[in-house]
Amino acid sequence: MNLVDSSGWLEFITNGKNGYIFAPVIQNYDELIVSVINKYEVYKKLCLEFGPKQASNTMGVLYYGRLVNITEEIALTASELSIDFHIPMADSLLLATARIEDAVFWTLDSHFKDIPGVKYFEKE
Repeated sequence: MNLVDSSGWLEFITNGKNGYIFAPVIQNYDELIVSVINKYEVYKKLCLEFGPKQASNTMGVLYYGRLVNITEEIALTASELSIDFHIPMADSLLLATARIEDAVFWTLDSHFKDIPGVKYFEKE
């Protein structure tokens, strides 16, 4: 299974320079999970850049993966990960989701660089 960080989703959706990294992972729908945190972060960023109407029209691609909601287990695991790796709440929730779902976590965010189970790529 794979979980793509919001940074990867945004690169893919907006045809960013790094979108090619995430395209094969996102397009492998049978192995893709999507956190509700992804939907929040991506929608917010798209609303700010393009407005709510275009953001809504663009969000469809996030419906191809299996949606994972935040559970108590994810929340508690995220708290521990946040402490252990000094990462913010939303990022720890995404990482916890990946770990609980036995998924590889794909990202461009440098604070994930040396965390096990993470495929980190530097931004071009």
